[in-house]
Amino acid sequence: MVMKTQNLNKYNTMMKSTLRLRRLGWAGVEIAFGNETLLIDYIQDTKPLVQLRSEHEVFLASSQPGKARAALVTHLHPDHADPEAIALAVMKNAPVLRPEPAKGTEADLALTNYVESKFSQYDLDIEFVKPWEERVIGSFKIWSTPAVCGFGDPQVSWVIECGGKKIFHSGDSIFHGSWWRIANHFGSIDVAFLPANGPIIDFHLLQPSSSLEAVMTPEQAVEAAKILQARLFVPIHYGSLHRPPDYVETENILARLESKSKETNTLLSIKEPGDWFELD
Repeated sequence: MVMKTQNLNKYNTMMKSTLRLRRLGWAGVEIAFGNETLLIDYIQDTKPLVQLRSEHEVFLASSQPGKARAALVTHLHPDHADPEAIALAVMKNAPVLRPEPAKGTEADLALTNYVESKFSQYDLDIEFVKPWEERVIGSFKIWSTPAVCGFGDPQVSWVIECGGKKIFHSGDSIFHGSWWRIANHFGSIDVAFLPANGPIIDFHLLQPSSSLEAVMTPEQAVEAAKILQARLFVPIHYGSLHRPPDYVETENILARLESKSKETNTLLSIKEPGDWFELD
């Protein structure tokens, strides 16, 4: 009887808990449910981005330093992964889920070497994941799903189920053919955080350069949200980095997002970094 009462009390507490979310800047997202938080693509160290980042962009800290239940990393580029910040943000023995290390030549590893070396400096509970793996961490049920990095590095997207809602986060993936598989597997998504800045890249490490976008364009992001049957689409990964000729963000992002969303009847919601919001 005592055990049943405890379980019922725990269930009632969870049902009363509110699911809240907020952008942390760039691709960072924080999810809070009751007294538990989860971080995705959380960064604070912007030194590797100094040549590219806007002086006005904010990279907000976690709301409960040292207490996050887990951290998820889509890929190991320094604008998406910051081991030191993660170490300060998560509780002891909290899982840090990330893709497997990149493989290849020295040039192939150039964009992930910095973060990989940083991860080796901190005592974090790292778990390597491949697409379609599942974890349960506290109140969060988590799946890794396919993603495609514009530079060919290992990358995953994340689906998080919590409080009866499903949240999708796609780092800085390009458009790919697995959106339908994800939709078929999970059904409709309550909120999809999708990158939308469509940059043209000309890095000296990646030559000859390409005239094709290395991240989804606004129109492609809306199409992905439509395929995922997202009840709400929140664009991320725009506005922070734009330093021609190395990194040229596509033009008129917000206007194009609004136009394409109206065309496809997709519910778009622009969230400023730091603004908490709840899902109905």
